[in-house]
Order: sequence, then C-alpha cells, then structure tokens
Amino acid sequence: MGNPIWDKKPIEMLMRESTEEGENTLKRALGPLNLVTLGIGAIIGAGIFVITGQAAAQFAGPAIILSFVLAGIACAFAGLCYAEFASMIPIAGSAYTYSYATLGELVAWIIGWDLILEYAFGAATVAVGWSGHFRAFLKDLGMAMPGMPTSDFTLLGNPVHLQYDYVGFLIIMFVTTILVIGIKESANFTTAIVILKVAVVCMFIALAGAFLASHGWKPNYWHPFIPANTGRGVFGWSGIMHGAGVVFFAYIGFDAVSTAAQEAKNPKRDMPLGILLSLVICTVLYILVAGLLTHLVPYTQLNVPDPVVVGIRATGHPWATFLVEIGAIAGLASVMLVMLLGQSRVFFSMSRDGLLWPWASKIHHRFRTPYVSSIVVGVFVAILATLVPLHVLDEMTSVGTLLAFVLVSAGVWVMRRTHPDLQRPFKTPLVPLVPILSILFSGSLIISLSYLTQLRLLVWLVIGLFIYFTYSVKHSRIRKAAK
Repeated sequence: MGNPIWDKKPIEMLMRESTEEGENTLKRALGPLNLVTLGIGAIIGAGIFVITGQAAAQFAGPAIILSFVLAGIACAFAGLCYAEFASMIPIAGSAYTYSYATLGELVAWIIGWDLILEYAFGAATVAVGWSGHFRAFLKDLGMAMPGMPTSDFTLLGNPVHLQYDYVGFLIIMFVTTILVIGIKESANFTTAIVILKVAVVCMFIALAGAFLASHGWKPNYWHPFIPANTGRGVFGWSGIMHGAGVVFFAYIGFDAVSTAAQEAKNPKRDMPLGILLSLVICTVLYILVAGLLTHLVPYTQLNVPDPVVVGIRATGHPWATFLVEIGAIAGLASVMLVMLLGQSRVFFSMSRDGLLWPWASKIHHRFRTPYVSSIVVGVFVAILATLVPLHVLDEMTSVGTLLAFVLVSAGVWVMRRTHPDLQRPFKTPLVPLVPILSILFSGSLIISLSYLTQLRLLVWLVIGLFIYFTYSVKHSRIRKAAK
C-alpha cells in the first residue's frame, strides 16, 4: 500500500461535490459576464495603478513593456491550463482542488497553503495601495488625513520602524463585510466598479495617446529603452526579468475566477471564458498603459504610489487626474474583494476535505457564504495591511502565484496521462508543450525574484507542512474513507 500523503481525491467525488445543492452549499449565482468582470476586477488594480511605475523605476526602465510581455506569456500558458481544469472540475478551490485530483494530498496541501499566501498577501498589498491613493485623493480635496502612527524598536539587534496603516485595516474590514453578505451582491459590486475602472484606464490611454500624437510623440523618455545593468535584477536584461517577476502581481486575478467555480451557473462553459477573456483584455491594456506612461514621464520619477496620476498630469488635464484617482480607489477596492473571495473559498475547500479546521467550511444559513472563513481571513489580511511594507507584500504575492502556476500546469500534464478519457469541455492545446512552457516561464520568474523573497516562501511552506503533519493527516476525509 502506498504512502497516504500521495492519495488523490477521486474524480467521482469531485464531480459529486460540484453538483450538490442545499443550504450547506455555495449558491450558484454567477453568469458569464459576472465571471469575466470578476477576472478583470481582480487583474486591473494595484498592478496597473501602483506596481507598474515602481517596477519601471527600480528594475526595468521603459523596458517594463517587455516585462509585461514576458509576464503575460507566462500567464497565457498557465491560463490555458487553468481553463481546462476549471471546465473539467467545476468546484471551489482552484489550484488546490486540481492538485488534489492529480498530484496527491501532500502537493494539494502545499498548493492550498501557497494560495493562502497568494490571496492574503495580495489583498494586503492592494489595501496598502488603496490607502495611499485614498490619502492622496483627500489631500487634493484639501481634507488631509492624520498621519499613520509609528513605533521604533530593536529586533535581533536591528532597528525596526513600523507604520500602522489604519486606513488599510478599515478598508479590508469593509470589503469582508460585503463578502459575508453574499456572492451575488459581491459580484454586482465588482461589475459596477470594473466598468468604471476600465473606462478610466481607456481614458488614460486615449488622452496620453492624443497628447503625444499632437506633440510629434514628444516628450519621449524611451531612451535608453533598456537602461544599463547596475547589478543583479537592476536594469539590463536581468532587470527586465526581475521586473516581470514583480509585475506578475498585476496578472494574478485571473486564477481567482476559478475559485468561484462552485458559484457559477454553467461552470463548464463559462469558466474558461471568464479566465481567458479577462486575461487577454487586461494584457492589452497593461502594455498600452506601460508604454504610454514611460513615454510621457521619465521612469526615474515613477517610484510613487500613484504613477498613473503622475502620467495624466503630464498631459495637462487636471479634470482627468480627479477621474483617475476615483478609478484607482474604486478599482483597488474590487481587487481586494476578489482576493478575499478567493482566499475564503480555498479555506472552504480545504476544510471540507478535513485538511483545515471545521469552522472554515461553515455556511451562513441566510447568506449561503462561508462567513466564518471570510471573517477570519479578513482580520488576518487587515493586520498584514497594517504592519507589512508594500514591497514585501508584492513580491510574496508574486512568488506564491508563480508556484501555483507551476503545479497546476504539471497537473494538466499528469491528468492527460492518468485520465485520458475524462470529459474536457475545454482542452489545453499542444499538451505537453504548453504545460512545459508554463512551468519553465513561471519557474524562471521565481528565480528572478530576490533571494529574501525565496527564503520567505520556504519559511511559509515549512510552517504549512508543520500544520499538515500535526493536524491534516489525522482529519483527512480521503484518509478516513480509505480505512
């Protein structure tokens, strides 16, 4: 008999769970438009409104455009793999569920724990960005907020300076409340905001493009397009790769669509559409914004919390600055909502499988949402947003996402070999080439991130394995069923 940690969750059990209904199950309320806007709602946010400028200033210069292209290619390969799984196994949990069916319980636990890292740190990253935009917006209106409380102390002989971002804490708790009330209400909120922020992004593209065209494409700060390398991951081609690993954060939303599979009305048809269409739309918008922004403003001036606002000011349209700030504030709120939704659904799936504590899968009798999980996740993320610096949150989110992509892509390849006759409403083309390319691209971006980020990922996984071997192995439903 094999080692139980490699036991796989039977496909038949997954299919049965995907068709369950009743007050203890998630409510199917999302149509194709909801899923596409859910994806766009998660993707267009801190990546385009905050991270783009910072990555250009610190790592890639105007060649941040190439960083976006590389990150977009990695996402395209991974997105095709996600689309096959989401149509084949339409159940909450995303990469965690897919790994459980293909690579075994231990790998599923690792990916589930990794997704907690991705969504929790991702939501906290966006909360910090939202706080910065909100403060800047109020300041422009002449209503400056009190400064953030600070404290200084020594940790392991090193001085530590902490800022307590209470605005980030409050916005996370507000979004958590919306999620507890209901998935349909959350999706409608996201749809309305997506329309607003896509309009704002298109407005920036139109105004910046018109301004440059009317001035003979001047100013032009694309020279040098690839600044000379000044160290590992700082400009040059290594800087482009480092930039790709950082701006990868801008793409992580599309996989959050797959966590809502159990709440989609027709997941086999609509999940691939939601994943791939949202990814294509956002990739085009990202490349256009990055190109215009670095053309208008020297990349050295973009290491600010609101680089798109800096770009629109360069066009001489003060009224547009106001609209961009409104779009950024609303857009970042929708990203937090989708991240927190994804996090609580992963918790829900892992708890249903016995790998996490029973409270994480409790469903509210009226709202039909995993309310305890949503509240616990919300409080944890709010604390992260209050205490942890933006650059740490950003890279931790990216490395968690990239590891998830590697494992999902491997899972598609394994599933084709172990279950070749299983019905696949959407099929990833060119298997195993596409999964292999996804693994290689995502793996290379992990390597391009800082050593400290890679070390933090390792520590996070060690903590997760401790929980797995002390709790999960004793309560696993698959393990109990096999006895």
